[in-house]
Amino acid sequence: MSRPTLLITRHLPAAVLERLRASYDVTVNPDDRPLGGEALLMALRTYDALAPTITDKLDAALLLSPGLKTRIIANFGAGHEHIDLEAARRANLVVTNTPDALTEATAELTVLLILMTSRRAGEGERLVRSGKWSGWAPTQLLGTDVKGKTLGLVGFGRIAKEVARRARAALGMRIAYYSRSRAAAEEEHALGAEQYATLESLLAASDVVSLHCPGGAATRHLINAQTLAHMKPTAILINTARGSVVDEDALANALAQGKIAAAGLDVYEREPEVTPALRELENVVLLPHLGSATLQARTAMGMQMADNLDSFFAGRNPPNRVA
Repeated sequence: MSRPTLLITRHLPAAVLERLRASYDVTVNPDDRPLGGEALLMALRTYDALAPTITDKLDAALLLSPGLKTRIIANFGAGHEHIDLEAARRANLVVTNTPDALTEATAELTVLLILMTSRRAGEGERLVRSGKWSGWAPTQLLGTDVKGKTLGLVGFGRIAKEVARRARAALGMRIAYYSRSRAAAEEEHALGAEQYATLESLLAASDVVSLHCPGGAATRHLINAQTLAHMKPTAILINTARGSVVDEDALANALAQGKIAAAGLDVYEREPEVTPALRELENVVLLPHLGSATLQARTAMGMQMADNLDSFFAGRNPPNRVA
């Protein structure tokens, strides 16, 4: 009996590939670049399974094309807004993701951005690299303490709760959140978390706002000129969620005009493009989508993806099925 064929669209950690090659006829995109529509269509017509990432756009036009061989799309990553799930269902395609494996790494990076922005570490690093640093001075690059400050979390899922735990325990921050559903009372108590009824009230009360909501039409430009106006002029915005949640032009204007103090971004609206105005500002830290970029997290994501594939081809319902 022949083994299922699998196309992996980007390079993955060696341990993941070793496991997959033991059970599947694996092809890895040698260029390690996002596949275009034509290449994705060819893959869907050639392979039993496709393992894409967030950089591969699988829209209705592709998924409803005739002659598809693929039966499962095993996404490498928690986010799946790049896949038209309704079209996948109509095409009888199973779609899975890897929701748990990146929680701690992304929470850790969120805390990193909170510290980098509050202590102006990006500005300091650029100053030293430029050769213009003239030495220590009492009022040089003064940042702000975060102890006792309010961290407002937009969304209160796995990653947000892990950020809350770390920020409260390690940084001494107060925790507030806005979410469509309320956390259990014991969880709120354990995290010292207070729920706010509206996004605007959370933004107004927070010293640091960290975004942890999903992407998609419902949250596109949730942070815009109007909502930014509710934030304190001393406040910091952190985004490790989805680039589409923030109107980057509005954010650049708010930062340039001093309407908020700083921002730390790991994701962008049009990756890998970054709004030029943001690149010119000193009071923003810009990272290249490093949220889950640890060897341990990316390996765990790949193993979870493999679990989904193994379950499907064994005739079971995959544990992380989203369509």
